[in-house]
Amino acid sequence: MAQTVLVPTEGSPLSMKALETALVDYPDADIVVCHVMDPIGSGFGLIDVMRPTFEDGSPPGSVSPEYWREWHEKAEEKAADVFDDAREIAAEHGRSIETVLEFGEPGDVILEYAEDHDVDRIVMGSHCRTGAERFLLGSVAETVVKRAPVPIMVVR
Repeated sequence: MAQTVLVPTEGSPLSMKALETALVDYPDADIVVCHVMDPIGSGFGLIDVMRPTFEDGSPPGSVSPEYWREWHEKAEEKAADVFDDAREIAAEHGRSIETVLEFGEPGDVILEYAEDHDVDRIVMGSHCRTGAERFLLGSVAETVVKRAPVPIMVVR
């Protein structure tokens, strides 16, 4: 039986369905909800990094301190919203959860977190992209499934 279950989420309905699945299927486990913000790519948890609107007029990809300060603030606001939704779902199931905000390439961060924190299982959603969309956007779930050090449940 799993002791610690990691549920990566970007706030989509599918990732929240994965959280509900983890809460129901692992009633005695500690549930950790992880939201990963990617400042570089266009992956899991991204706040429209490629087309941000910043008050100082910094262009996308700018390295100005103001640009990154605003990006970081927006990332934390997005994570707070995601975590509020996750806590609400957990409360509906009479449970509490731990929340973690991480920064980096989503697949790598999820895998590293699982290894470093003795996670027993990962439960995550997959959007099942195919063709050009999958080629262009990649698949965080696929990366995690291929390299995970623990069992994974993929929810669709």
